[in-house]
Amino acid sequence: MTIRRNKIVLSKQGMYTSKFILICLGSLFFSASYNMLIPELPSYLSSLGGAKYIGLIIALFTLTAGISRPFSGKLTDTIGRKPVMVFGAMVCLVCGCFYPILTTVYGFLLLRLFHGFSTGFTPTAASTFVSDVVPRERLGEAMGIQGIAFSTGLALGPALGSFIKLYFSYSVLFYSSSAMAFLALLLIMNLKETLPKKQPFRLGLLKISKNDIIALEALPPAIITFLSYVGFGVVLTLIPDWTEAVGFVNKGVFFIVFTISSLFVRFIAGRLSDSYGRIKVIVVGLVLLLIALVLIGRLNTQSGLLIGASIYGLAMGIISPAINAWTIDLSLPEQKGKAIATMYIALEAGIGLGALCSGWYYQEATSRIPFIMYCCAGLAFVGIVYIIVIKRNNIAKY
Repeated sequence: MTIRRNKIVLSKQGMYTSKFILICLGSLFFSASYNMLIPELPSYLSSLGGAKYIGLIIALFTLTAGISRPFSGKLTDTIGRKPVMVFGAMVCLVCGCFYPILTTVYGFLLLRLFHGFSTGFTPTAASTFVSDVVPRERLGEAMGIQGIAFSTGLALGPALGSFIKLYFSYSVLFYSSSAMAFLALLLIMNLKETLPKKQPFRLGLLKISKNDIIALEALPPAIITFLSYVGFGVVLTLIPDWTEAVGFVNKGVFFIVFTISSLFVRFIAGRLSDSYGRIKVIVVGLVLLLIALVLIGRLNTQSGLLIGASIYGLAMGIISPAINAWTIDLSLPEQKGKAIATMYIALEAGIGLGALCSGWYYQEATSRIPFIMYCCAGLAFVGIVYIIVIKRNNIAKY
């Protein structure tokens, strides 16, 4: 890869190999598996008598996801990408089968805690796998396409989940989640390992030192990720109730519009980040994110919510592939899993904090939602200032 006048010259190497296609399809079914539950979990927990714990639905999930990131990063760099992805998909499969069995509030919360291991493992290894099988100079484009697949699952999942609950039952919804995870598992099992010198698993690999937790070189994208995803935790927690409050029957409608608007912009944003640099693209995404969060809070009508959802989708569709590629750019070749895990730790911390704080403040009072959204917009502004500062001071490349 050569750089001329701050622009990256793109290679014409093939990118659409069977490995890349399989990992994209696996990402689609994996994301659909766990996300199809999101719109219906608040009402399900309330039916169990746990309405006051709604903020924990996302917070517990992201807690274990965040805690597991250092382990998944280390294992991805040692035993291989494939076994780490397999473990995450297996967690989704098992949890879907147990939700109908553990029907107490504390049983549900325990499952949410365990379910978080799925996203703590599979996405870390999947992103690393993508970086192994595509040309380095087309990494942003590749991350954008994988993001399209993942986001398609995020869109189809909530819509399908709400449809299943509307016409069937919670049990059918949970078992359908397991079925999606099983399809992801089948696709992952057909992948060939890409780590050149993998080690056999041993318990000693689960010993984590402070040097295994954070890749310092990946801190700039991690900080931007945190500031961007606090709002996402809020959205996952409050939007189902906000959607219902403005008159929608299907609680997944926001996520449908959000994901559709982000799908194709991911492909374009990824390519632009390859050509013009990650930071310039991320700044555009952060500006749109700020605007979207303000609109979601202020336009409390059906059309207003859909406008906010569409701009929010554009923002996240621009930010996500650029940040993923930026993280790889800054990583050490032999520690790509660790760098990606660092970025995902920040992601889970942002989502978890957003979900926990918003759930605590919300207390089923929809009048409080606009203020929460404005606070998230303020964090997006902080992100804009931070990334401009590091760009001007040449603290991080790209």
